[in-house]
Amino acid sequence: MTWGTELWDQFENLDKHTQWGIDFLERYSKFVKERLEIEQTYAKQLRNLVKKYCPKRSKDDEPRFSSCVSFYSILNELNDYAGQREVVAEEMGHKVYGELMRYSQDLKSERKQHLQEGRKAQQYLDQCWKQMDNSKKKFERECKEAEKSQMNYDRLDNDINATKSEVEKAKSQLYLRTHSADESKNEYAAQLQNFNGEQWKHFNVAIPQIFKNLQDMDERRTVKLGETYRSFADVERRVVPIIAKCLEGMVTAAKAVDQRKDSAIVVESFKSGFEPPGDYPFEDYSQNLSRTGSDNTISTPKNEVGVKPDPKHSISKTAKNKLWLFGKKPKAPSLEDFSHLPPEQRRKRLQARIDELSKELQKEVDQRDALNKMKDVYEKNPQMGDPQSLQPKISETMCNMEKLRSEIHKNESWLSEVEGKVSTRGDRRPSSDVNHHAPHGRESPEGSYTDVPNQEHRSPPHQPDPRQAHQPDEFDDEFDDDDPLPVIGHCKALYSFDGQNEGTLLMKENEVLYIIEEDKGDGWTRARKQSGEEGYVPTSYVEITMEKNSKDS
Repeated sequence: MTWGTELWDQFENLDKHTQWGIDFLERYSKFVKERLEIEQTYAKQLRNLVKKYCPKRSKDDEPRFSSCVSFYSILNELNDYAGQREVVAEEMGHKVYGELMRYSQDLKSERKQHLQEGRKAQQYLDQCWKQMDNSKKKFERECKEAEKSQMNYDRLDNDINATKSEVEKAKSQLYLRTHSADESKNEYAAQLQNFNGEQWKHFNVAIPQIFKNLQDMDERRTVKLGETYRSFADVERRVVPIIAKCLEGMVTAAKAVDQRKDSAIVVESFKSGFEPPGDYPFEDYSQNLSRTGSDNTISTPKNEVGVKPDPKHSISKTAKNKLWLFGKKPKAPSLEDFSHLPPEQRRKRLQARIDELSKELQKEVDQRDALNKMKDVYEKNPQMGDPQSLQPKISETMCNMEKLRSEIHKNESWLSEVEGKVSTRGDRRPSSDVNHHAPHGRESPEGSYTDVPNQEHRSPPHQPDPRQAHQPDEFDDEFDDDDPLPVIGHCKALYSFDGQNEGTLLMKENEVLYIIEEDKGDGWTRARKQSGEEGYVPTSYVEITMEKNSKDS
């Protein structure tokens, strides 16, 4: 069925229908535009969300817990998902919306051309009809005038009183009117024949062709809509596999969450390397009382002479406050060997520094090799450059390598010390004695101290005489060692000590010191300040916490 034959008389309706088709096309274009704007807004909001919950972080702040790593993986997948939504919006804008807008403009131009042709054809047919109608009316007038002339001639011809000249005049008038009527008749016949021919052409050739063109245009519009519908779906369908991979990545990230691994990371992050404190020793306040042979009281064992007589009320205070080894230690600048850290944390920091220095050393080695190769090339081909110009850079590189090797060796020595590979603890002190440990409750898993209240009002216990335990030459001999003793624990001063005797160490109340040698039963403990100064302090004046490695030795 064609519009040209079936709708030959529906020009105005076809005009309205084709206009509706273009309006519908533009309405669909507007729908696609709003849809792609939704996609763009959605993608932008997703990216802002990812940026909000995945801020920029330094290398040291990289997440290690599996739950955090999985969450950041999900954020990355979500960011990729947002990228696919942007692809959808871009493809819709380019392949659907843009194509529809261009096609709409083409349709408007084509429709306007076809309708103008139809109106021109209709105007030409109307013009032919007017010419035919004018000739018809003229023929009608001429015929009426001829009839009047015939009637006038007949009346004069039958009138006996009419003169011959009047009759001849009426006859001549009749002849002229009859001749004019014949000419009008011939003109009318010609115009009628012409109009009929043009009308046949109009309704059988011109209008069918114009309507056929309009029909083809409208059908192409319909086909284009179907294609854009398909393109609209294909744009979404093409990103479905990638979106599925993003969702699969999220599921994989969720499966990667490992609670045991996270717990192990917590241990690795905060493990101090110290052992929990031992039992709190028995505090005998009757050791200075005189005893008789008939007394039934238990005498103080000799090996407990010198045990610190810490006031009883401090035990409950300590138990309540959960003293941490490093929590409230006086702030001091970080030491190069990380000796201010617990053993396990110190080991990790040293290992990380060694790895970093090794990478820098490898870079310097590669640079040296490259410079040497370039120098060889210059020596073989002097026109390419002066070999001596590379010597300063090579020397600088070699100097950097030596510095890095020295740093690595120094850090490896500290690492060996921490790991117990180079240790002289067994030669310098006996096995750990529980009497030298801090009271139960004074150390936490993190191994830091807190202040014990009311200590400023306590009187220091009896201080042992250093002359009874070590002679001056013994102090001097031990301090003359070339290699410094390794740190085996930490202690906190409960009281101030003036350190006036030779070999003793001055300390202030609440000062934290490093333990380098335990009490050997004489009531003195060898300690080192953060400044490096070493000496003996009364064991009863300090709270001691030993490192795990020292207890195992």
